[in-house]
Amino acid sequence: MNKQDPASHDQTSREQQYAALATAHGGYWRYGFIDHAYLYNLHFPPERFFELLKSQIHQLVLNYPVAQNKLASWVGNLIDQPPERIVVGNGAAELIKIVSGHVANKLIIPVPSFNEYANAAPVGSVVEFALDAPSFQLDVDKFAAEAVRCKADIAVVVTPNNPTSLLVPRTELIRLLVKLAEHDCMLIVDESFIDFASKCDQETLARDIDSYPNLAIFKSMSKAYGICGLRIGYMLTANADFAAEVRAGIHIWNLNGFAETFLKMAPEYREEFQSSCAQVRQDRDQFYQELRSIEGLLVYKPDANFIFCRLPEHSPSGPEVAKILFVDHNIYIKHCAEKSMPESDRYLRIASRTQDENKALVTILGEILTTASS
Repeated sequence: MNKQDPASHDQTSREQQYAALATAHGGYWRYGFIDHAYLYNLHFPPERFFELLKSQIHQLVLNYPVAQNKLASWVGNLIDQPPERIVVGNGAAELIKIVSGHVANKLIIPVPSFNEYANAAPVGSVVEFALDAPSFQLDVDKFAAEAVRCKADIAVVVTPNNPTSLLVPRTELIRLLVKLAEHDCMLIVDESFIDFASKCDQETLARDIDSYPNLAIFKSMSKAYGICGLRIGYMLTANADFAAEVRAGIHIWNLNGFAETFLKMAPEYREEFQSSCAQVRQDRDQFYQELRSIEGLLVYKPDANFIFCRLPEHSPSGPEVAKILFVDHNIYIKHCAEKSMPESDRYLRIASRTQDENKALVTILGEILTTASS
């Protein structure tokens, strides 16, 4: 009886694990690989938050958490907005599910983008507006015209966008809001990654919320605050009717005690949060420059904490490169083969981590592409 080669067995096991991760949607920390796929702030929360959770663990587990009114007031304290304008979700995904699945009649979204807005909607209720390659920049005039043509009542723009990491300038979004208002179309601006933009205070639409009743801002706190496991997101809008409609889809205890504790304490961590975002930007910018050293790799200048790349023409495909990185080097990244875009299998989305981890990835990716072209 032939004995199986241990190396071959290990290779098969790694390939099986890689295939399983495609549908895992999380729990990655249990597997021990370097996660350049999920998009979160590695430098936050501060350690004193974890010490607080430890000291309150019994109360947090044994007692009911607070409900929506209190949660909204805590988010309001953090972002300096009245609580009646805020709906707090179990992650932004809960709010997306409500809006895409139950509130919108016809929703339009530029693609490629975050898939959940389309995935959560009923079949036939979503219009995908293709961003032109290779720039992937949003033409707001064409987008508005298409929204009017298809009679969309809700439009969505993710900025900085996922997977492209490109920002839509605030001035362009204001123009879009005005155009859509003439046709009773709400604009949801997903600012989940705005804190990583170099001029985030100037680019956020939060200060414009009073002026545009057809504006709602969505924000996943998981990304910027590094709290993926706590599941917190919120919607901000001055449109009381829209807020009430979304709020009606939230159940009474949609956040747990760990998440509520974070919201209550978050204002005390403002200084650490700003410092952490500055560190993310520094790491990302260095990562961007290092990736540009790989011959033939087209690297888009990022506004978020991840980087969008197009592979050289004669290199392996995105899925092939991602698989090699995982199976042979224990690094997990996202390829874009399932995104709605031309030649999607030629693109990668790579999250920025620590400077040492970023350098290691650049070295290995460069070797993979050099080997393939030789």
